[in-house]
Amino acid sequence: MPGRLEGKRVVITGGGGGAGAATARLFAAEGARLSILDLQQAEGEALTAELRADGVEAAFHHVDVSDEAAVVAAIAATEDELGGIDVLFNHAGTFMVKRLVEMTREEWDRLMAINVTSMFLTCRATLPGMVERGGGVILNTSSVSGLTANALEIAYCATKGAILQLTKGVAIEYREHGIRCNAICPGFIRTPHGDRERAALEAQGEEVSDDVIATVQGRICEPEDIAAAALSLVSDDTRFVNGSYLLVDNGWMALT
Repeated sequence: MPGRLEGKRVVITGGGGGAGAATARLFAAEGARLSILDLQQAEGEALTAELRADGVEAAFHHVDVSDEAAVVAAIAATEDELGGIDVLFNHAGTFMVKRLVEMTREEWDRLMAINVTSMFLTCRATLPGMVERGGGVILNTSSVSGLTANALEIAYCATKGAILQLTKGVAIEYREHGIRCNAICPGFIRTPHGDRERAALEAQGEEVSDDVIATVQGRICEPEDIAAAALSLVSDDTRFVNGSYLLVDNGWMALT
């Protein structure tokens, strides 16, 4: 029986580790052909080798997604390798734990570049090909922090809110071309990135232990939970879902 992404040509940014890697594995199991873009070169190359050993068509591009020239080159290379792009999953991103008055302009700009400008760059590079081929799907990773504010992560919250607006705008502007754009909004995820964020918050006096997280989202989110949510939104199962966001937080936002 064909997979839900059989033959689909998929780009995943931030796909080298954590939830991005879990998504790459699930998409591959569902028949996707993959191009993984990530700054983590060793992890990305190891995952690509693993996928290829399993018979998956996969490529890795070592890319800083905030670097315009690097993004343009990687998307062009992917178009050549795969013959086009059907799905773009913008998952790359980072965090900053810092009080607003202690942030430098450079730190603010860098976070915006990695979390938001990167998605502008990948979308801008990918959309013309999708338009030419008559369709495609874009999925962006936002966060529950795009919907609610928390202390010490003001800049992070601002970037995640911006991603939701970018998602809505792309959905409206390109739906006449058969292109859908949605977002996922995870809570805390059990990944190295998530662990670093929690450690940074704990160092500033914020309590984000497993017990505390359990009070808002029941349990820590696993990378495979993100992968499953991403699969649902890029597959044809959600072909009439556009300009929306899916909370992957086990009810956290339902408490607010």
